[in-house]
Amino acid sequence: MTTPSFCLNGPSRPAASGQTDSAVVFLHGYGADGNDLISLAPYFARQLPNTAFHAPDAPEECEISAFGRQWFSLNDYDPELLRRNPHTFAAAMDTLYSGTAQAADRLNQYLEELCTAYQIGHQKLALIAFSQGSMMALHVALRHAEPVAGVVTFSGALTGASRLAAEITARPPVLLVHGEQDDILPVRALALVEDALTAAAVPHDVLRRPRLGHGIDEVGVERAIAFLTPRLR
Repeated sequence: MTTPSFCLNGPSRPAASGQTDSAVVFLHGYGADGNDLISLAPYFARQLPNTAFHAPDAPEECEISAFGRQWFSLNDYDPELLRRNPHTFAAAMDTLYSGTAQAADRLNQYLEELCTAYQIGHQKLALIAFSQGSMMALHVALRHAEPVAGVVTFSGALTGASRLAAEITARPPVLLVHGEQDDILPVRALALVEDALTAAAVPHDVLRRPRLGHGIDEVGVERAIAFLTPRLR
């Protein structure tokens, strides 16, 4: 198979079996790049030998680090202010909607290119995302032409929740994993996502991790593997 070209670059791992029947896309967080999450691929590949794994770099250079990438600017996001005034969190997420929406076009193009390259349908495509990448995953997957196989978010949030009812076009199964000690996207973010998904009739599971901050732990990865395996096999 000729190596395909995509509108976003980043590391990848081919299907272990040599036959690609499905694909997983990892979406990294703010200030990182695709290398941050592609290291998770071997753990998923044990149960998904026919799955290819891709971790695209976000399209923009990070505004606070020349060595990282961003899906959109977070200049106006102040986690310390939100910790002091948690009631303002929903409004803060709404202000990030425009950045998410602008970045979505490029990500949607990338996902279509991936499906074309592997000749798979959206039902054999899954998204695994962290932090800002989770904002992108939820935005795109809930507005896709048809549902993807599943979405897993770690330490995630939903931007523009107030717009979701009017814009939702797909209801893929979602797994939300969040550390209860997260000081970047506090667990309040999880509650807002839960409320929005429930209101929009999106099937979802939730895993809260005690003593976990803004990160991913082994228990969360194991739950994500169990969640996606039957949906991609």
